[in-house]
Amino acid sequence: MIKKLPKKTVVIVGGGLTAGLAARQLTDKNIEVLVLERGGDRTNGAEAKLPSQRDELRWETHQGLVQDWSLQTYTLRYNGTESALPARWMEAFLPGEGMGGAANHWNGHTWRWSEYDPQIKSRNVTRYGKSAIPKDVPLQDWGVTYAELRPYHELFEKLFGLSGKAGNINGEIQPGGNPFEAPRDGEYPQKPLEFTEAGLIFKATAENMGYKPFPTPAANSSGVYTNPDGQKLGQCQYCGHCERFICEAKAKGSPEVLLYPMLKARKGFEIRLHCHALGLMYDRAGKKVTGVHYIDLQTGQEYEQPADVVMLGAFTMSNTKLLLTSKIGKPYDPVSSRGVVGKNFCYQVNSGVALFMKDKWFNPFLATGSTQVYMDEFNNDNFDHAGLGFLGGGGISASQFHGRPISARRVPPGTPRWGTEWKRANADWYLHSMALGVQGSCYPHRENYLDLDPTYTDAYGQPLIRMNFDWRENELRMSKYVTQKMADIAKAIGADIVGPANPMQAPFDTRVYNSTHITGGTIMGNDPGTSVVSPHLQHWDAHNLFVVGASVFAHNAGYNPTGPLAALALRAGNDMASYFERPRFL
Repeated sequence: MIKKLPKKTVVIVGGGLTAGLAARQLTDKNIEVLVLERGGDRTNGAEAKLPSQRDELRWETHQGLVQDWSLQTYTLRYNGTESALPARWMEAFLPGEGMGGAANHWNGHTWRWSEYDPQIKSRNVTRYGKSAIPKDVPLQDWGVTYAELRPYHELFEKLFGLSGKAGNINGEIQPGGNPFEAPRDGEYPQKPLEFTEAGLIFKATAENMGYKPFPTPAANSSGVYTNPDGQKLGQCQYCGHCERFICEAKAKGSPEVLLYPMLKARKGFEIRLHCHALGLMYDRAGKKVTGVHYIDLQTGQEYEQPADVVMLGAFTMSNTKLLLTSKIGKPYDPVSSRGVVGKNFCYQVNSGVALFMKDKWFNPFLATGSTQVYMDEFNNDNFDHAGLGFLGGGGISASQFHGRPISARRVPPGTPRWGTEWKRANADWYLHSMALGVQGSCYPHRENYLDLDPTYTDAYGQPLIRMNFDWRENELRMSKYVTQKMADIAKAIGADIVGPANPMQAPFDTRVYNSTHITGGTIMGNDPGTSVVSPHLQHWDAHNLFVVGASVFAHNAGYNPTGPLAALALRAGNDMASYFERPRFL
């Protein structure tokens, strides 16, 4: 029997970064907030303390901080003629679980996207003409501008103590920073992280070729830092345990360090852990939601939690699934191109190349999640695409994130996969190799979308989300072009051995990690006919429902999504607060 609970003012589904940021804005105005999070509190667990925090097998290989795939996974098919099958173990991307979500085990890269990204369709039409956008690529503007989001970017970077080097302060290009970045008010809150040997080699070569490399902006704290809310970060220890790990030194900008301790101390804030949302109660005639249906995973009891306002702040796939299972909004149909929920599902297009140098010494274990030198000359629309046959691009970088014993096994091409020769190659090259990489954009395609699987269900009896996805022609051409630019730099470095620089190739493989930068499914825009939520992230079919997260991005850039995601979450918190002044469509 479902128990009905007393009404709350705001109920947020998902206890990650977006929930924490929106709740910060709401509770600052004395608005009551309840967060429902399916995981637990990892703050004082084995994953946050030495020596168990260093357990690579437990946290990385066995995905100890990631969604439980035995309870809920996804199915995949490449096109509409195929039958989808479930991924029994997902490695391609890693949704988080627990208070703080995936932003607890992230690397820390924190970008502001290009100034033109929110108007990406207008940008391409203006520069190249309407015919440059393929008819199967439903590119669209977001309905918001960078100028509107800029103050929220500034706030987030102060809250999370970002380390970096400014490249554009109020339109004036700064030496050593990214000359392509959107304008900002001033320097980053903290100085950049230290350069690694790999970064210095890449930087020197790229500069000799006329490029402008710069340190990646990072939520890894280069010093001791206190944010505007009085929350503190320790100094990074360069321990090489960022991605897939919680930081034991509390030196990585994470919700469980910077947001939830502060929120728990605020009157009117509550977080209920081990609570899995099953759906939303929807009043179709009134165009509003009335609450959230969830199950307590520790007792098995189901509850109905009434609310004045509901915010979906979960992972991309979960936001989309909750709308589809609750029948809020029209599901996307790729044949007619009508409907909106599930539309514009995007990923990222990555590639890399390994370099081996006998006379260079690298210490891969001395690293952070963001010890990376980057260049933006071939990212997004920072170069002329006329006649190239594709849109978008990717950043090229030299990164050194870790040297952990299980997964840090870079060996030259042709090395056997086991045995004496494999062991010898590991010993010879562990301290003498580096890598370059491309992180590329992904534009929407008519056949790339999310829907509910008609066959497979999760542990709660609900349909799994079905990924209808593959790498399409635009992304394959882009990857080939930018990967070749990376290969040119790799060759110029003059390594003893240069591995193959293979561009992304179809089909999409769930067994290989790519990034956790999944976007789309509940996209934002000015037109209810082509978007799920308004520019204020308010659902077109429910005026008291807000959807926040990377699921609202109408395309994916060559950057990590955290920066604009955070800016939108802070703005949405303010928007929800103003909604209470006069409930309406904003």
